[in-house]
Formats: sequence, structure tokens, C-alpha cells
Amino acid sequence: MSMLAYNEVLPKRLVIMDGEPYEVVSAWVFRKQQRKPVNQIKLRNLRSGSMMEHTLHVSDKVEEAEVETKPAKFIYHRNGEWFFHEANNPSKRFTLTDEIMGDAGKYLIGNTDVEMRWFDGEPIQVKIPIKVELKVTDAPPNTRGNTAQGGDKVVTVETGATFTVPMFVETGDTIRINTETGDYVERV
Repeated sequence: MSMLAYNEVLPKRLVIMDGEPYEVVSAWVFRKQQRKPVNQIKLRNLRSGSMMEHTLHVSDKVEEAEVETKPAKFIYHRNGEWFFHEANNPSKRFTLTDEIMGDAGKYLIGNTDVEMRWFDGEPIQVKIPIKVELKVTDAPPNTRGNTAQGGDKVVTVETGATFTVPMFVETGDTIRINTETGDYVERV
């Protein structure tokens, strides 16, 4: 078990607070007047996705979370459950709930390779690629006169999610999406 000093708790670090695993989203070390410095941190719970803020003082030590990342394959989604199996072992199946999946589900189609974070022998978070390619299943027709200005429209992709894309994207096209921002990158 490794402990982190207050000023080592930085973005992307995984820590344990109240027995729960968190990812540090932001950290700001500063001095309040003549006092000792503090670290104002924002954390995301890896299980629930909920956010919290916390102030660490010089004397505080924080336990680094022992989180293991293993490759897995997403199989399918049914009735609020997401089914996966270990990368090299299709018989070793496990599931995640809609709650744990969060937004990641918008980008996943069956047979997708993902990285799975495990904590205490439990899968707690899916790490999806930064860019994914998804097929457009429904695109509204271009409105006349709009194409020249390069307007935007909302299309539906094979996962059921919707994205704002340029007018020229049609049903049947494959588009690349940045999963960190949810933005359209290009037509493939």
C-alpha cells in the first residue's frame, strides 16, 4: 500500500477516500494567507461517477488506489446490463450496470476491445479508446440552401447515441468521434 503526500495527489492519480476508489480530476496547491499550503482537489468516484471536492493539508497522507487495468471485450448490452469477457478468455464473463458505464456506453458496439479497471476484484470502470468509429444509422435529409454555409445536423449512430455533425454526413457513413469531448472528428 503506497501513501501519497498532499502535494503528490495530482490529476489522473487514483486514490482511496472513505474506502472508495477515486480518480483525481483537478488539483490546485496554494497557500491561504500566512498558513501552510493546501491542495484543493476534485475527485471522480470510479464506481459511481459522482464528483466530490476535498482539501488536503500538509500533514495529510492519501492512500494510492491499487487499480488494475486489464484488457476485455464488450459483447452486448441488455436490460441495463453491459456484458464483457476477459480478452483471452470468452468463458470469463462479467457485467457492468448502466450507472457504472455512464457515457462510455454511447460509444460501444459489440465485439469492441476495451481496457477495464478493476478494484478489489471488481470491474469498476471501462476505459474506451479516445477515438471511435461508428456507423450512422439515421441522418435527417439536408435542408436546401444549408449545405453551402456548412451547417450542422444531429444524426443517430449504431449505438443509439446522437451526435452533431456537418451537413454532408449521410445515413450509412462511418464517422469518427472523440470520446473525451463527444465531438465529431471526421468522416471515415
